[in-house]
Amino acid sequence: MEPRLLLVPLGCLALLLPPPGAAEFSPSLDSDFTFTLPAGRKECFYQPMRKEASLELEYQVLDGAGLDVDFHLLSPKGETLVFDERKSDGVHTVETEDGDYMFCFDNTFSTISEKVIFFELILDNMGEDGQDEEDWKKYVTGTDLLDMKLEDILESINSVKARLSKSVQIQTLLRAFEARDRNIQESNFDRVNFWSMVNLGVMVVVSAVQVYMLKSLFEDKRKSRT
Repeated sequence: MEPRLLLVPLGCLALLLPPPGAAEFSPSLDSDFTFTLPAGRKECFYQPMRKEASLELEYQVLDGAGLDVDFHLLSPKGETLVFDERKSDGVHTVETEDGDYMFCFDNTFSTISEKVIFFELILDNMGEDGQDEEDWKKYVTGTDLLDMKLEDILESINSVKARLSKSVQIQTLLRAFEARDRNIQESNFDRVNFWSMVNLGVMVVVSAVQVYMLKSLFEDKRKSRT
């Protein structure tokens, strides 16, 4: 079956790429996405990257039999950078060049079970650092009179922003783990209930058979003569 290529929705791309001309303290972007991958299907996504940037991708299979999927990451030249076979999760980081990177989730090996997949993209060095530094230099003039320079303020803000961004990423991953654990627990709960009902049914049938057999042992089968 030929893979069906699915472009990242425009709403997601708007989150992944900064608006033109926007000045950022730290050129680091992240976005997450959850989707359902049907049985026997393959879904691919594209992410445009800049040269000397960094692409970090983490994925998890939240629900579905086996909790596994095949994962492929290809460079703009079509070279396979990462290939995971039948994995439930993975984290990969690559240094990028100009072009569109393609990553695919393959569930063609499964003929019955669909998979619910969560993935998060973290893009580093996507902004123009040199331009940002030039913009800040315009405001450095006259800061000698201040105890703290604008560079120090910028460094402190970048540090706080980086820690907050890391906290958000950790919370997102914890929510994904919680969703997967909840799906496993619900699946186990349904399985326990099903087999409990089966055992109960077997016990009722066995009890009825035993009562019937005991009753038949004490019945007087001799015919009375008139």
